[in-house]
Parts: sequence; C-alpha cells; structure tokens
Amino acid sequence: MPGKRPSVKNEKQYEKLKDKGMSKERAARIANSPGASSRGGKSSGSGTRRGNSSQGGTTAQKKAAGRKGGRATARKS
Repeated sequence: MPGKRPSVKNEKQYEKLKDKGMSKERAARIANSPGASSRGGKSSGSGTRRGNSSQGGTTAQKKAAGRKGGRATARKS
C-alpha cells in the first residue's frame, strides 16, 4: 500500500474541489480524469454548431442569410 491516501494526479484541483464541498471520491475522480488537468476543469467548448437554424437572429435575418426560420424549424430535432 503506497500510503494512507490514494494518489491524485492533480492535487491542486483536488483540493479546490474539496474546498467547494465536493466529496473525496468525486473530487478524486475529476482530478484524475485525463481531460481535467489539461483543460483546467473547463468544458471542451466544441465551437459553433452547424446546421442549426433555430438559433440566432430574427426570422428576417435568417431569411436574408438563406436559412429557414420559424416554429417548424425550431421543432425539428
């Protein structure tokens, strides 16, 4: 057994999560996850979405840009 406490890859992040009131187990899982240390706990931010004409602008602006607008488009999933 290496010690009383299991090793955590990102000790600094682990301590901050514990200070926020997170359980030891959950804080350790997050601190040990591969993406958490490189991103610093931030979301991946996949960028802009394509093909979703239900977001952004008025119907007139969408039509001017060559996109469909209105309720029928927003309901489509």
